[in-house]
Amino acid sequence: MLRQAQRLAVAVVVTSAATGCAARQRPDGGNGLLPVGAAAPDLAGQTLDDRTVRLADVRGCAAVVYFYPRDDTPGCTKEACAFRDSWSRFREAGVTVFGVSNQSPARHREFASEHQLRFPLVADESRAVEHAYGVPDALLGFGEARVSFLIDPAGHVARIWPDVDPALHANEVLAAATALAAGAAPPAHCTKS
Repeated sequence: MLRQAQRLAVAVVVTSAATGCAARQRPDGGNGLLPVGAAAPDLAGQTLDDRTVRLADVRGCAAVVYFYPRDDTPGCTKEACAFRDSWSRFREAGVTVFGVSNQSPARHREFASEHQLRFPLVADESRAVEHAYGVPDALLGFGEARVSFLIDPAGHVARIWPDVDPALHANEVLAAATALAAGAAPPAHCTKS
């Protein structure tokens, strides 16, 4: 039984390394996911009304950066629509949401339009944002893993969800973002639509 468990552990490590799920070295020299307390790398996403929103633009506000594998897959659609359905509560709390995957801007526009997503989607075709945050490739290199980061108003990682349930995740993030604000009213620029 012990030998079988050892072989399984070796197989998991080898498979993870072969498929890109192993810890990745970030451009800042660290390995694995960007840790709590680290400065969040900047990124830029497009909104449904073709505005470009950068993480740096919302400094002073909390933000969520969530990585997902692919537009229009069942889990990714469920997660995006959960953020959409909670959008007014995120805005009231002064929290900006960024969805990140490696698909093209055109594909993101279609996805956002079809599901009426009001938050910016980041087209990370080069995977530079994925690498900067240390997000591993999903199984067999298909998109990214499903990982989320809560960014505090000062621009630092406040919390990480390394594996999420797409149906429940938006509410978990909203609760954590609200707790991060600790009852203080967000600055006016954080609640603009």
